[in-house]
Amino acid sequence: MYRRATDLIRSSSSGEDGSGGKRKICFIVFADVHHSDTQIKASDNNDAIINDENDARLRKVAWFYGNALYNHLHDRSMDQDAEVVFLSDDVQSRKLALLEQPSDDNVADGVYYKARSMRQHVALLQKEDPTLHYSTNRSVDNASKEIYYSPHIDSSDLSYGLKSNRYYQGTYRSNRDSHTEGMSLSVVEKTELQSSLRGAMISIELKERERSGWRSAKESPEAGIAADTAEPTLKDIDNIAEEVAVDEEGQLRRLQESREEGRQRYASPHDVIAEKHEREHADGVTSTVVFFPIDNRIPPILLRTTQRDRLVGMRILVSIDSWPADSEYPLGHYVKTLGVTGTKDTETQVLLQEFRIPCEPFPAKVLACLPPADYKIELEPGRLDMRHLPVLSIDPPGCKDIDDALHCIELPNGNWQCGVHIADVTHYVEAGSAIDLEAANRSTSTYLVNKRLDMLPSLLTTDLCSLKGNVDRFAFSVLWEVTPEAEVVDVEFHKSIIHSIAALTYQQAQSLIDKPDKDCRDDIQAGAVKRLAVLARKFRERRIRAGALTLASPEVKFVLDSESLNPTDVQAYTLYEANALVEEFMLLANVTVSKKILRHYPTLSVLRRHPAPNRSMFDGLIQKARTKGVSICIDDSKKLADSLDEAGKKLSDNPYLDKLIRILSTRCMSPAQYFCSGEYQAKDWHHYGLAAPVYTHFTSPIRRYADVCVHRLLAAAIGVAPLPVFLSSKSHLHDLAANMNRRHRAAQLAGRASVQLHTLIFFAGGEEGEGGGAKEEDAYVLDVETSPNSEPSFTVMVPRYGIEGRVRLSHIAAKDDENLIRDPEKHRLAYKDAKSGKMKASVAVFDKVRVKIWVRSSRDRKELIVDLLEPRALADPTVLEEKERTTKKKKLKTKK
Repeated sequence: MYRRATDLIRSSSSGEDGSGGKRKICFIVFADVHHSDTQIKASDNNDAIINDENDARLRKVAWFYGNALYNHLHDRSMDQDAEVVFLSDDVQSRKLALLEQPSDDNVADGVYYKARSMRQHVALLQKEDPTLHYSTNRSVDNASKEIYYSPHIDSSDLSYGLKSNRYYQGTYRSNRDSHTEGMSLSVVEKTELQSSLRGAMISIELKERERSGWRSAKESPEAGIAADTAEPTLKDIDNIAEEVAVDEEGQLRRLQESREEGRQRYASPHDVIAEKHEREHADGVTSTVVFFPIDNRIPPILLRTTQRDRLVGMRILVSIDSWPADSEYPLGHYVKTLGVTGTKDTETQVLLQEFRIPCEPFPAKVLACLPPADYKIELEPGRLDMRHLPVLSIDPPGCKDIDDALHCIELPNGNWQCGVHIADVTHYVEAGSAIDLEAANRSTSTYLVNKRLDMLPSLLTTDLCSLKGNVDRFAFSVLWEVTPEAEVVDVEFHKSIIHSIAALTYQQAQSLIDKPDKDCRDDIQAGAVKRLAVLARKFRERRIRAGALTLASPEVKFVLDSESLNPTDVQAYTLYEANALVEEFMLLANVTVSKKILRHYPTLSVLRRHPAPNRSMFDGLIQKARTKGVSICIDDSKKLADSLDEAGKKLSDNPYLDKLIRILSTRCMSPAQYFCSGEYQAKDWHHYGLAAPVYTHFTSPIRRYADVCVHRLLAAAIGVAPLPVFLSSKSHLHDLAANMNRRHRAAQLAGRASVQLHTLIFFAGGEEGEGGGAKEEDAYVLDVETSPNSEPSFTVMVPRYGIEGRVRLSHIAAKDDENLIRDPEKHRLAYKDAKSGKMKASVAVFDKVRVKIWVRSSRDRKELIVDLLEPRALADPTVLEEKERTTKKKKLKTKK
């Protein structure tokens, strides 16, 4: 962009004027991002798009120029015969240009610069030169333009209509498969929804269907996307390419001009759209191209660019500018290139952009808040010295950001003292400082398969705050006196200094738990871990009796190559008793701290709630479980826990089915949420999954900002530090909680997307035996598509790799095959023999099947494919033939 700008300046700075004389134009390239007077404040709106920030920078520069021009002329007592003009077609940006400028009566018109649209500016220039005209990037005349959408009503009419309840306002939510299919389809005509984007605030008017002439999808089977756009559906095009869905990553798509000679030409929906809208412009330099976003809920975007050839095959970031009524799709502009399509680093950048994960380096003002390089940790007044205690940490292998450590010793009275020691992050992160504001904005660390994006700079994350072994560290400690039967006698809270004697892995801790008692008499580490394990078992038993749920996750871990960081293997997580040990003490600390801060700050506490699910969320799972003779009750968490345990007993011959039902139960629940205690009644503070009346997060301040807030509340509650002013504001706490929830969800989705990316890389890898390529595995059916006229298919879970995939039986005709039996009540697909009428094979929910997993590459898209191998009667014959050919090749290779 900089090179293009300077080239333009050089080519335009000299030439001949209209009378043949020489003209000279002065251009100045000003690096505004490096000038102190043109810096903009970080946006408080975490959803602000990059285009808004660019506009803010432009307005700041315009003010800087206008102010500098005024001061220059005023100091020299010169008349102001020049003006600074900010050109923007964004109405809101022009309004902000006026609102942001300080009023000054000494300046012409009271402002330092003018804000105009391009059309307004050209209209003024036309007074001097009538030959000038305003040209848009449309190559057609107004008379021939097709109007796709009705114009919006006047804002004053809208305001009156909302007040009188004629119109209703809400956020538009489209489904994940199409930008034209929204939750509001029952009240909003699809042609009107097409000019709305996901997340936009829209206003609607309710109409009677008979009066408006609408027809529902059931009444009109031909209704669909194709009825209103150029995008065809499978019903309309018989020779359509199989890749109908919008690509997983946004990109420019050039129309494929030809196919192999003698073959029929196939047209994908992308090709149809591109053929209609892509074109070269008369200037011979620019062209309109079509950008297809990652998110299917966002429509294609038309761009006018001079870089078409350079951008094809690249992942790019695009900003939407407008959506005129005469444009079928919104208009936008190129922002930046993320990298070459298909490379791991580029695709990682894509998912970070998609989920708006902050990934920029920490700015200088944040790094300036860090302690000096020679900083030493020494005992301070007011801290409890606990360096004599056998404190140790238990974490996954390779963990560098160690938040927590534990200890357990015997007391003279026969009771035990156990402690949870949490990194004292707030000692280094002063409330309201630049580093605190940055952490509040990021809210959480994001963990991808191949990298970690920290909430705090690495000096704190992996060094000063990390409770590493054999070094002194500041901590915030919770100490309990408990009986050997795990009855809590007393609790204390202290700012402390500790010295961890060991940083154990889960496997190392498990070996200490399993060590015979007779060998542990003189082993301090083993004695501490064994006592902790005894208490953890009793704490866990007590929680489960109270109704806490024992759920499951299909997560797996990748084994990465040490150099390329590409996945070489996929393994299931091995869970030890040591994992449960740490979990129990973290839960105990969180519950204990939540009660303490609530006693002191009943309306200002940062808590975490988990609402009880309603029955409709579990209906599908309840019906599926019945097919296996399992009953699930969700009246309360205790009954749900008991019914899941009972299901495990009935399914004891296949333990994975028990795990599968627990995985599906997790998905039926609403996510837990951070909130301010003053915003809800006490009965709504309950955490359903943990069966805890109150709960918070205290144990991970290195990677969660909620824990930082709780540390400050606890410090104020025990009188070691004042409560920061902003934590006394419920409105500020509301905003903090909303951002923490949003960031936490985004981090989860980004982590899952990273797993999906590496899964594709793994299955698209080398030959079998080299850690990649196609694999054959057992799988379990999660869901069966039994709707009439739908493509026969079902979803499976592959335990070995923790992945899900859709098995499509596309070789079986959905409508015309009378031998296909759909059984919605039993969640089953069956196929009978055409001659005898006997059942050949069936697939029902929770059945075990055999599948082949492989990656299909087309153009620049990779897609994980799951094909059915067994039962053979339902499998695609071509898939079975391919399997037999592969088997023969392997046998032949083995003989050679």
